[in-house]
Amino acid sequence: MQNKLKKRLKRIAVILLALYLMVGASLYFFQEKLLFLPTKLEQDYQFEFNYPFEELFFKTGDDALINALHFKAETPKGVILYFHGNAGDLSRWGKITEYFVGLNYDVLIIDYRTYGKSIGKLSEAAFYKDAQLCYDYLLKSYSVNDITLYGRSLGTGIASYLASNNKVKQLILETPYYSIEDVAKSRFPFFLVKRLLKYKFPTYKYLPNTNCEISIIHGRADNIVPYESGKKLLELDIPNLSFYTVENGNHNNLIEFEAYHQAIKTILK
Repeated sequence: MQNKLKKRLKRIAVILLALYLMVGASLYFFQEKLLFLPTKLEQDYQFEFNYPFEELFFKTGDDALINALHFKAETPKGVILYFHGNAGDLSRWGKITEYFVGLNYDVLIIDYRTYGKSIGKLSEAAFYKDAQLCYDYLLKSYSVNDITLYGRSLGTGIASYLASNNKVKQLILETPYYSIEDVAKSRFPFFLVKRLLKYKFPTYKYLPNTNCEISIIHGRADNIVPYESGKKLLELDIPNLSFYTVENGNHNNLIEFEAYHQAIKTILK
């Protein structure tokens, strides 16, 4: 009887170990499919928005092509360089950023590689390189005191990196993470995600190196990027950082809450 029990337990242990290794391998080899959810657009797709805009294509040094939209307000108070979340393409995100054009800000927003009309090989370094390309483009028409960086979800790590390496007026982060590793740990607590992850996006490393005002907006009910992960950025004890909580706000609906509009009004002054 004991031998049968031992054999059964051993069989269960082998099955559990196999499942553990299989899931771990999937996390490693398919992490780009888990992290990034791009939709593609045909190269001749025609964008339609409510405000004037210019469609741009930035060529990189590694044969990538980055599609961008540059919205123009009638009497701009400045320009917002916007880095969007991990799903969709500019046909969706362009409409979302029109909110800021309505507040009299020019907006430049890009599609990351493999998103929309953008092409090229993905890597964390490529995200940062393409972001710098956009910043340099804006410097041709705007002063550093006119440039606001805005990151949403995935884009918060990219915007934070850019702010740590350049002079800007301010940095706004909507639903940010402490790091991608921190979010992954909350999702997969039984795995050594630090060793599995190819993409780190360590926001916590970048923010202390910024020299601008930082504003964070996070919904307490966020079920994608935990509120606690964004709140950990406060523990960095950065004097120029302000944190705005949207009670009951989820990951994708902050704009439905008055608290979000009040926060943006305060931040953009």
